[in-house]
Amino acid sequence: MKILYHHRIASKDGQYVHVEEIIKAMRELGHEVIVVGPAVAENSEFGSDSGWVDVLKAKLPQWFYEILEFSYSFYAFFKLIRAIIKHKPDAIYERCNLFLPAGIWAKKLFKLPLQLEVNSPLYLERKKYSGIALDKLAKWSEAYAWRNADRVLPVTEVLATYIRREGVDDAKITIIPNGVDTRVFKPKQPGNRLARFQDKLVVGFVGFCREWHQLDEVLNLLAKSQRKDLVFLVVGDGPVIGDLKAQAKTLGFEAQFESTGLVPRDQMPHWLDQIDIALQPAVTPWASPLKMIEYLAKGHAIVAPDSANILELLTEKNSRLFKEGDMHGMISQIECLIDDESLREKLEKEALATIDHLQLSWQGNAQKILSGYQFAKNEVIS
Repeated sequence: MKILYHHRIASKDGQYVHVEEIIKAMRELGHEVIVVGPAVAENSEFGSDSGWVDVLKAKLPQWFYEILEFSYSFYAFFKLIRAIIKHKPDAIYERCNLFLPAGIWAKKLFKLPLQLEVNSPLYLERKKYSGIALDKLAKWSEAYAWRNADRVLPVTEVLATYIRREGVDDAKITIIPNGVDTRVFKPKQPGNRLARFQDKLVVGFVGFCREWHQLDEVLNLLAKSQRKDLVFLVVGDGPVIGDLKAQAKTLGFEAQFESTGLVPRDQMPHWLDQIDIALQPAVTPWASPLKMIEYLAKGHAIVAPDSANILELLTEKNSRLFKEGDMHGMISQIECLIDDESLREKLEKEALATIDHLQLSWQGNAQKILSGYQFAKNEVIS
């Protein structure tokens, strides 16, 4: 099968992992994938941002930036037309973005089946966090894409409820969470443990840490225990790292606190091998957290909130859950795991079993996507 993959991601960050992994999995299954999207992402190193986009956002009036954003759809539409005429694909796969109806226009013009991957309710997300000037156009563009795709693929059931509210038939919705490459993210490899972490119990956080993660409280707990075998490892970066380093020094925990800074994607399995207790302090309510699935694949004892989207993957059987927003509850669960080695071992086994039970691999996701094209094709024909 020949698939045209369309996206508008201009930075090589966490969201681009999903793009790369799905494309790789489709190709490994024997399908040809033609990518139409900003070249800046493909040619960048992991962790790089879309600097010029951020500059435009900062310098231009919001309404004018959004007009430019919508205008990009016409450019993308012509790129799609050119790619479709040249490559003659059997189907389109698109990663949904706000102000981006181009894929639907191409689908209608060439009568091709289109599946739409949805990672968040972008209109509501942007309205809440950064505001929207062209409110009606933004809302229309998202709903238009959802309603006109042959199949809509949200990453969580929570997200699917937003899509249903816009009138999308449940029969056209298939939930496909994020995945993991189990050939790369293998169960923890003891031989990969760094010498400084040998015989240590490592509590770890992976990602971009901010104030609301309350890692300062985790640091307080670990320092208060006065256990010399405890280490707090932050794999990533963020605005609170400087404060955490200063706090660790004040608490006399400096030698037991480590932060890596931004880690290249291919080194992430190595750093996950250093962790015993993995933290997911907070998450947006509709997300399918990539790092949590990688925690499961590595076989970590996980501490996470009991939000609805998290409960689609975690239970009391494979993790320690705390009431969403209750950071004291999070600290209690960490404390519980520090003190109970047998519980940690039980959770590690259940975490590994979850990957197979829920089929959380990129290859499995690609197979679900590809099987959906027969349904989509029938819809187009009818």
